[in-house]
Amino acid sequence: MIKRRTFIKQSGLALAATAVLPSILYSCDKDHPLGLQLYSLRETIGDDVQGTIQKIAGVGFKEVETYGYSPKNGFWGLSVPEFKNLLNNNGLNSPSGHYGLEDFLSKEGTKSDLTSTLEVAKGLDQEYVIIPHISNKLRTSIDDYKRLADKLNEAGEMCKDAGLKLAYHNHAFEFDDYNGQNGYDIFLNNTDKDLVVFEMDIYWVVRAKKDPIALFQDNPGRFPLWHVKDMSKANRELNTEIGSGTIDFHRIFEMAKEAGGKHFILEQENFEMDPYKSLSQSYSYIKNDLLNS
Repeated sequence: MIKRRTFIKQSGLALAATAVLPSILYSCDKDHPLGLQLYSLRETIGDDVQGTIQKIAGVGFKEVETYGYSPKNGFWGLSVPEFKNLLNNNGLNSPSGHYGLEDFLSKEGTKSDLTSTLEVAKGLDQEYVIIPHISNKLRTSIDDYKRLADKLNEAGEMCKDAGLKLAYHNHAFEFDDYNGQNGYDIFLNNTDKDLVVFEMDIYWVVRAKKDPIALFQDNPGRFPLWHVKDMSKANRELNTEIGSGTIDFHRIFEMAKEAGGKHFILEQENFEMDPYKSLSQSYSYIKNDLLNS
């Protein structure tokens, strides 16, 4: 990458390169902070939340993405202020969180179903409230997706008023075909880009046999958050350490600027080695092989 960029500068072709070789201009700083989706450690975090957060910081992560908040139990027994202090004491912050919003997304859902979530996110100084999943019963047709797009816009407006941003996290089901249409395209085309952004789960896009780069190119700037998750060579239904699987992350990271990428969040849903050894391996690969100085 450096040699190619130097050549372009020396030959006076930098402007032409934006059209011919756009990836040259879309590199990320090696010091860019990396995040971890805490769901990766769901098997143990409930037993030792403080120890888990300490180990995450020990790997080198500077950001965490939350999940699993409940009004009764908070974050694994910790209140929002207590959890925030735990993160701060370990040099971590949480720019984003996954929150179940099924009640709000239903036909009967009202703005009041979202209010408490916004308070939690603001309590953690988060920037993004992320919808992580939509249940089967809410998405049976393209018309359902159109209705849900309206709900995303409504939630996005509420987030904006609260000083937050709304993001949608995909799986593979959004790409199911409905007579030439799919739910993900409906969301992209029927939501206000100033109100709704997207957290691309790269693994699930690839598993749906779609091209992340094509989505970046067709919708520039709409993907500030990425779930960086690789696909096992032995079983495409399983994850593996970044760089050890089948996904060409070099090609994808070259498009970070065009995509609007700001937060690169490692997630791994299954492990074949000690989880922290696995996370350390993935962390090092992203830092040393994918981020360019």
